[in-house]
Amino acid sequence: MSNILITSAGRRVSLVRAFKKELKQLIPNGKVYVTDFKPELSAASQIADKEFRVYKIDDKNYINILLELCVKNNIKLIIPTLDSELLILAQNINKFKDSGITIVISDEHFVNTCYNKIATQDFFENSNIRVALVYNKTNFKLPLFIKPINGSNSIDTTIVKYENQISKFHIENDELFFFEYIDSDIYDEFTCDLYYDKRGQLKCVIPRKRIEVRGGEISKGVTCNNRIKKIIEENFKTIKGARGCITMQFFMNNDEDVIGIEINARFGGGFPLSYLAGGNYPKWIIQEYLLNENIAYFDDWKTDLLMLRYDEEILVENYEN
Repeated sequence: MSNILITSAGRRVSLVRAFKKELKQLIPNGKVYVTDFKPELSAASQIADKEFRVYKIDDKNYINILLELCVKNNIKLIIPTLDSELLILAQNINKFKDSGITIVISDEHFVNTCYNKIATQDFFENSNIRVALVYNKTNFKLPLFIKPINGSNSIDTTIVKYENQISKFHIENDELFFFEYIDSDIYDEFTCDLYYDKRGQLKCVIPRKRIEVRGGEISKGVTCNNRIKKIIEENFKTIKGARGCITMQFFMNNDEDVIGIEINARFGGGFPLSYLAGGNYPKWIIQEYLLNENIAYFDDWKTDLLMLRYDEEILVENYEN
């Protein structure tokens, strides 16, 4: 039996459902399990075939506990979902591989490139893609963005419109950088779901326009076959060390001026839109890593597909508080 584990499942109900559906069709006796620090309070844990409680990612025993869990439960694939777990999992790929377990994750170097905003800027610029300016803290133009060099989901990101909003902490903290402000009234934001095979070759690109965002995650969006797709196909046909689902974020205005913003080496929160548009990344992962099949380039996805998200409840009976 070949089972799949989705780590830090949290609210990713749609992702778990997608993997369950595709695994059942390809390997009928396979199961999709999840981990969470508090599985009893995780919506995704309630719809998985089984859930496991694990230590926090920064616990020294996290990797050993995760490996033991995988071996005991015939788990052959691990799908990470959280930025904070990517690096430690990338560093331990071979440890899991020795036990016949594949972590579907990019290599350590590329994960570091994605997590470090300055390294990400360099990555885009090396492909002649414009990026937001990085200001000297003594010579900047307002408004601006203050962002930590490492981080995700807009954590600790601040928009500064007036100079009195900049504190001594902002100036002296070497982890915080001043970035050019990109006007959202002029530029639209796009997140692109990319699929890279085992060899780091691009197999699919689906741009999604972020119409509305809630809590850093898309709540309204639409798939778009636009210039950004062509730029990715031309510049990122192969990325050394990239594997599985990668998300790239861009701004683009009506004049098709494109600015590279961010890269995440994992499934994005808005991936369900790309999946429902035809980008069957869960199926391709199963075919590649469990069935040892090659993946052909896929371009037959639905453009102009609108997603409108809403809240849905999962009820758990006899919950002990």
